[in-house]
Amino acid sequence: MKIKKRKSPTKTGGFSLIEVLVAILLVGLAIAGLVAANTSLTKANGAAVNLSTSEFLIEQIRELATLLPVIDPQSGEDTFGPEEAALADYDDLDDFDNASFSPPIGCDKSLLNNFAAFTQKIKVENVSASNFELVVGDHSSSFVRVTVEVFLNSRLLSSVSWIRARY
Repeated sequence: MKIKKRKSPTKTGGFSLIEVLVAILLVGLAIAGLVAANTSLTKANGAAVNLSTSEFLIEQIRELATLLPVIDPQSGEDTFGPEEAALADYDDLDDFDNASFSPPIGCDKSLLNNFAAFTQKIKVENVSASNFELVVGDHSSSFVRVTVEVFLNSRLLSSVSWIRARY
């Protein structure tokens, strides 16, 4: 009679414990990498939204400034700073010198309450006709430089300047 040999019980055809641990380690590293990438992308997206909002708020002032004369249209005075008490009565560009708005204002001078964490700061300066970087005394040049800075919780996000002819 022949005796049959049994197969060894260690050769079952499944994964070994080491192979399973290596697979779990690789999947864990992949998930950790995806979470880190997601966090970085979320931060970058938040910064992009804030920068886009600051550019929008600068454009609101630029549109408002485009429609206004540089000096008071009724009195002809070019007093830097407001001659009027209320924002709604600001009728020339130099009224906005050293103005700060929080919440910011739109191109129609209305408050943009949805952006209350942002602040617009506006500066209007006379500049030399031959060198727009050189600030000169009030009323001594036909050109003004308008600078708008936008802050988010006291942190500067964006700053833009442009030149306007006085007449």
